[in-house]
Amino acid sequence: QVQLVESGGGLVQAGDSLRLSCAASRVHFSNYDMTWFRQAPGKEREFVSTIKCSGGSTYYADSVKGRFTISRDNAKNTVWLQMNSLKPEETAVYYCAAKLAFQGRANKTMTSYEYWGQGTQVTVSS
Repeated sequence: QVQLVESGGGLVQAGDSLRLSCAASRVHFSNYDMTWFRQAPGKEREFVSTIKCSGGSTYYADSVKGRFTISRDNAKNTVWLQMNSLKPEETAVYYCAAKLAFQGRANKTMTSYEYWGQGTQVTVSS
């Protein structure tokens, strides 16, 4: 069974940085586009960033452009999300998700994704 395991969350102050990791197992990782979503308390889960299977293309929510960077290493079956200049309103559970590449599915749509991690909590204090 495919597993996605996030790590790297924690409690930080506004303006700080965090680097989230998502390790995949039992999957041909390079066949999958990887995306980070987040869900704040009382809110819907929202798209943060996608990296295509080869790592050649990346996409970001407008709210994180210029501050967050997504990357991956297919040899390590891992995707990262570097988050800089964090804001209190970005307190959320961050999830990684995998969708099979080249299927024409939308990056921002949760139903596009076959596999999800359990999430990692990021708390940003003001």
